Amino acid sequence: MSGLYIHIPFCRQKCRYCDFASFAGAEQQIDDYLNALEKEASLYAETRFDTLYVGGGTPSLLSVCQLERLVGLIARYFGPLAAFAESTLEANPESASAEKLHLLKEAGFNRLSLGLQSFDDEVLRRIGRIHDASVFLTAYELARKEGFENISADLIAGLPGQTEQNFLAGLKRLVSLKPEHISVYGLQIEPGTPFYQEGVQTDEDLLRRELEQTHFLLEQSGFVHYEISNFSRPGYQSRHNVNYWRNGSYVGLGAAAASYQSGTRRCNVSSVPEYIHRMRRGQSPTDFAETLDAMAKEGEQIMLGLRMREGVRLTARQQQLFARPIQKLISRGLIERKKDIIKLTFEGLFLGNQAFMAFVAPFETE
Repeated sequence: MSGLYIHIPFCRQKCRYCDFASFAGAEQQIDDYLNALEKEASLYAETRFDTLYVGGGTPSLLSVCQLERLVGLIARYFGPLAAFAESTLEANPESASAEKLHLLKEAGFNRLSLGLQSFDDEVLRRIGRIHDASVFLTAYELARKEGFENISADLIAGLPGQTEQNFLAGLKRLVSLKPEHISVYGLQIEPGTPFYQEGVQTDEDLLRRELEQTHFLLEQSGFVHYEISNFSRPGYQSRHNVNYWRNGSYVGLGAAAASYQSGTRRCNVSSVPEYIHRMRRGQSPTDFAETLDAMAKEGEQIMLGLRMREGVRLTARQQQLFARPIQKLISRGLIERKKDIIKLTFEGLFLGNQAFMAFVAPFETE
């Protein structure tokens, strides 16, 4: 399986927790960026991918005309959107107009990911979002009216000003809308973000309680907890992301986009002006590339696979290479093993990073 990712790094306003490659106030660069995207896409002309994911940033910030250009270049180089088994576009509620949603559905997008983050308007204001709950509800209703039958919504646990009660009330409200997929991420304060600079700290106890309650509430509501942060109705797992976690190949187009093919990882330059400049001059957009050695490749496969609740089936070589760290993680109660399959325990769901580090260089082999 192979995935195509297209990065749209533009936002109307940067969220206070966000450390993604996204930029506010740069809308004047969008047309030049689309020109650059087309040139990069031409490098993969006629390559066929199983899934498509357009993320950001805020892809729905593009105007109707710009979205038409984006859809056109995808079709020109990779075939009609209807040919993808799954085609997702991320949208923020304030820019998900009826006209844009109609265009996207008619073009062939069959999955929409809406950035909600919270149903509490005061919390949304504190984190720098420019929509409120009513705007999200309007966008969600419009998406349903346009015929989207696969909608995902994001929430964040552990936000400043959030209480366990209002978080769970928002989660229940979201469930009542009957989306096909819900992602719930724990807040992480990353260097360089406004929250980091302001000294905001995550309440780890609150975060843990909210994530535990999320697991129980969503499973009781008919969702499958198929990956650490992701829940879906049966049959609605994100195929594109599952391909990542199963260590499949993917190509990323655009500034800061990453690719992984045949054990080689590449990442494009993150600066939008530099990306545009390179593509204009016919230069490679790649800023970083590395080919994993044999052990690193095996470790990465295990690390990614452990994100899935089903776990990962170990090869004989992996069992030999990582016997000691696997046994240590079992003794700590972070993973469990049944024959050749290892997976996170319930405790491991909330301490996953501690488990993952065992499969990242430098490795413990003795």
